[in-house]
Amino acid sequence: MPAFTRFVRWCFHWSNFNLKRFEKIIIGFLGVCCISLIVVAANQSQSTVYKSPKAKFVKASIKFDMNPDNLFAHKKNKNDGVLEYLTVNALAKKFTLLNYDFGNIINEGASVPRILIVNMPRDIRKIRTPKIRKLVFFKTILPLVLEVNKNILQDRSRVLRIRARKTKTEKISVVDRLWLSALCERYEVERNNFSKILRRVDIIPPSIALAQAAEESGWGTSRFVLEGNALFGQYTFDTNYALVPRSRDKGKEHTIRAFKTLLDAVSSYALNLNTHRAYRGFREKRQLLRLNGDKIAGDKLAMKLIGYSERGRKYVRTIQSIMRANRLENLDNSKIQKDFLQN
Repeated sequence: MPAFTRFVRWCFHWSNFNLKRFEKIIIGFLGVCCISLIVVAANQSQSTVYKSPKAKFVKASIKFDMNPDNLFAHKKNKNDGVLEYLTVNALAKKFTLLNYDFGNIINEGASVPRILIVNMPRDIRKIRTPKIRKLVFFKTILPLVLEVNKNILQDRSRVLRIRARKTKTEKISVVDRLWLSALCERYEVERNNFSKILRRVDIIPPSIALAQAAEESGWGTSRFVLEGNALFGQYTFDTNYALVPRSRDKGKEHTIRAFKTLLDAVSSYALNLNTHRAYRGFREKRQLLRLNGDKIAGDKLAMKLIGYSERGRKYVRTIQSIMRANRLENLDNSKIQKDFLQN
């Protein structure tokens, strides 16, 4: 009997020991898997370029928010499946419901409704009065520019917090290191070079963005913006995700980059100004304005965009003229409302 008891106790002890060892192995394995997944997700590229909506013909643009009242896109008629396009009239009614008064924003600094239009209304070409066409265009694009700037400022604030924490404790958390690594990859900068990171992760003055969008898209009427949401005429050599210019010179192979939404186009434009070597002077001037506590204003930065067009200084003068004629500099302090407005 004592021998049997000892045997039972030995079996229990052995099984208990191995269960604990097995549990430790499983926990360790799961931990390695989780860390691997986080690293992969953090380093996943966010610069995907989408095909032109026209290339899909009857497939509607995909909405990217759960509130359909505030996102206008092409959609299918429920009765016959025919693709219906956003119209200027429908858009104007939506603006009225949201009390979106561009005059109040220009003159009094009123906040801008957070209405993110997915595609430019196709019948904007039919507006014969330039003043009305300009108003529709500015009211459509301004919230998109402010939304992109808001996201950039959120990233910038986090970079500043990480730098302050590192300066104080000489340590950065694992989560912050992964996030910073992904951000630096996107902005093409070394992870520990905080000065360069902050020089690149910064806003684009709305006055410049609106003026360039107007010039590059023909006030929203060009084929590129109507078929591919290409607001800023960005060149690419990728034939799968772009539109071919009809008047392209013989021997040229460039195409115009197309996007899934107008917001994607604005995001790509901002990233282009914040990373391309041609706009280094733009970024350095903007950083100097920040260091001096000055307003980041379009009229102080426009001359640094000579490299944006082959027209050089003539192009910049055109942008400056659009800014002055439409008082766009008054928009450089404008803010977007925090939430979508309800009807």
